[in-house]
Amino acid sequence: MTGSAGSAGSARPSGSAGSPRLLVLRALGLGDMLAGVPALRALRGAFPGHELVLAAPAELAPVAAATGAVDRLLPASAPGRAVPRTLHWDGPPPDIAVDLHGDGPPSHRLLSALRPGRLLAFAHPQTPEIEGPEWRAEEHERHRWCRLLTSYGIPADPADLLLPPPREPSPAPGAVVLHPGAGAPSRRWPVDRYAAVATALRERGHRVVVTGGAAEDDLVASLAQRAELPDTDLFTGGLPFSSLSALVAEAHAVISGDTGIAHLAVAHATTSITLFGPVPPSRWGPPATPRHRTLWHPGPAGDPHGHHPDPGLLRITTQEVLAATNTFPTPDTHRADA
Repeated sequence: MTGSAGSAGSARPSGSAGSPRLLVLRALGLGDMLAGVPALRALRGAFPGHELVLAAPAELAPVAAATGAVDRLLPASAPGRAVPRTLHWDGPPPDIAVDLHGDGPPSHRLLSALRPGRLLAFAHPQTPEIEGPEWRAEEHERHRWCRLLTSYGIPADPADLLLPPPREPSPAPGAVVLHPGAGAPSRRWPVDRYAAVATALRERGHRVVVTGGAAEDDLVASLAQRAELPDTDLFTGGLPFSSLSALVAEAHAVISGDTGIAHLAVAHATTSITLFGPVPPSRWGPPATPRHRTLWHPGPAGDPHGHHPDPGLLRITTQEVLAATNTFPTPDTHRADA
């Protein structure tokens, strides 16, 4: 998968002679994967002769392939964004292991158990043998991992985050994509407000389509019913990544909460409006360009994995979102500043 060759499932034979291996742990979700793209590309550039193996959920193999940085995906995941209990690594120990999962110590120990030649990770009091940089809780996610690598002498650019255009055609080119779901209820803006936005945008002449994750069909159906959207503009069941990527890449704009599709819009330089609640955009938001708008009401930090909508998120009104859509670019200027 380096450059334009290969795929997540096809790589050099594990442990083959003359092929040192670099193992990267980031067993998280879509948004996490996309936020880690600059760090993955930095590692690819620093170690061009290594087989770069990414430990991540199996369903993210197409995303890993699209980065152009990963040679092989090693399936690894755990419920609730936890550190996997084990990694099914075979052959000799990795020459280099990199912890892009968290601040440790569980992720440190998981990688240390493989006895890598070198382990790159943030420092933690419970793993004093790792002399990495300090963890900064309020740091932006993209910058965090680039700083980790830079501290080890590996140049990394947080702005190196764009994905190549998808080969698959969009199922709804030029549409405004609404995505009411998120990994936790605390980051889900009320569906009735999304429906009001959809209705207003359709009155302005926009085509509006709705997407959702594999378990969010009820949410998509509720929005569609309230906004009286046709069945042709609903994408239920969780689109495969290739289709979702194509939809986002050719969308007029994406409106969502702080979740994976917002990062995908950034990766394709698609206009976006992202609604933040429990976590501020300073930690997970898009680059500061006119193309991407964030809406957030400052307040006490919330739980990004909470079971109820965050109070700060609920303070965002339908009128605020519609006002933000007034800055949508015209189609001929859609990617002028990408």
